[in-house]
Amino acid sequence: MVKDDRSLYSFAMPITGALGAILGYVAGNAAGSGLLGLILGAIVGAGFAYAAGTFFEGKRTQGRLAGIAFCGVAGLIVGMFAGLVSGLLIGAVLTWVAFWLTTGEYRAGVPPYSTSGQVLWHNAFRFICGLIFFFLIAPILVVIPLSFNAENFFTFTPEMLNFDPEGYSLRHYRDFFNNSDWQLAMRNSLIIAPFATIIAVSLGTLAAIGLSQSHVPGRQAIMAILISPMIVPLIISATGMFFFYSAMGNWLEENLGFSQTLSGYIKVILAHAALGIPFVIITVTATLVGFDRSLTRASANLGAGPVKTFFSVQMPLILPGVISGGLFAFITSFDEVVVVLFVGAAAQKTLPWQMFIGLREQISPTILAVATILVTFSIILLTTVELLRRRSERLRGLSPG
Repeated sequence: MVKDDRSLYSFAMPITGALGAILGYVAGNAAGSGLLGLILGAIVGAGFAYAAGTFFEGKRTQGRLAGIAFCGVAGLIVGMFAGLVSGLLIGAVLTWVAFWLTTGEYRAGVPPYSTSGQVLWHNAFRFICGLIFFFLIAPILVVIPLSFNAENFFTFTPEMLNFDPEGYSLRHYRDFFNNSDWQLAMRNSLIIAPFATIIAVSLGTLAAIGLSQSHVPGRQAIMAILISPMIVPLIISATGMFFFYSAMGNWLEENLGFSQTLSGYIKVILAHAALGIPFVIITVTATLVGFDRSLTRASANLGAGPVKTFFSVQMPLILPGVISGGLFAFITSFDEVVVVLFVGAAAQKTLPWQMFIGLREQISPTILAVATILVTFSIILLTTVELLRRRSERLRGLSPG
């Protein structure tokens, strides 16, 4: 708790009041009176800090609930349902800050002997990191609610801003699942990405195991060449792939009798596999760093051949890294648009390609629904990657960080 009243009056209340003034000004502008919102926000913020350090001292949950309820009711009176939601959010932020300051939790991450400047820098650094994180995810936070727009607009309608149920709809999601063009693109993505991932995982894993051997000459140069698709600008890689795979496609059609559609799929799959191999190499190589080489030597001494040793000893231990690399390769193929524009044809139109067409030739809000689906899918895959990373560290005797 605060040590004395001076800390409450000179530190917690001014800071919380300043934050309340900022939030009140934003909310007041939305309601048509920014100055009044600023004044009321400052008063409410300072009042929350005072209540947290006096009436609700040691009663954090009750104090936060009371403050959130107060702001919610005030917002409901001023702005109906939209005001209620805004008030609840503002109340949650202000009450958290009030208790964070009055209880001294702002010093939790620094040593007890730290100076005021060190404490300030510590929390400022965390705040800056939070702003960067918000800057990165802000576009996603905008796209997701827009995908439920009932109108054919890329902006928030008055009904959406007022949280009117009539302003929201699933029409764009229905268009995605019922439109033949979108379904063709989805089917192509689900065909190309898995095959490209299988090739990338197979070749990338073998390359990583080979490059992890100390006796391989020119390991650094070979590694640089193999991961170059991650470094070289994609437009340059796409141009080179266009000339190479065009000649390969002509050879397949003329000498092996492949149809243009089949050769087109093969070209796109191989091109996406080339883009995914560097991710597999990096993740598997990182997993092999903590691999105990004595296990393979023991397996060989017991009579197991190289193939038996690989599948029975090495693969179970590096499997999390292999799967992680495979997931990255899958995401790379599933989200890639530049290379497929150069290498593929209309028959190989993927989901990102269809989204590009939707932006260039017609403004289709269905793009927002597809983007939301892809974001959700990517979050699931990245969560899986993180869980596998932690499992890999546990298998290698490391503590997950």
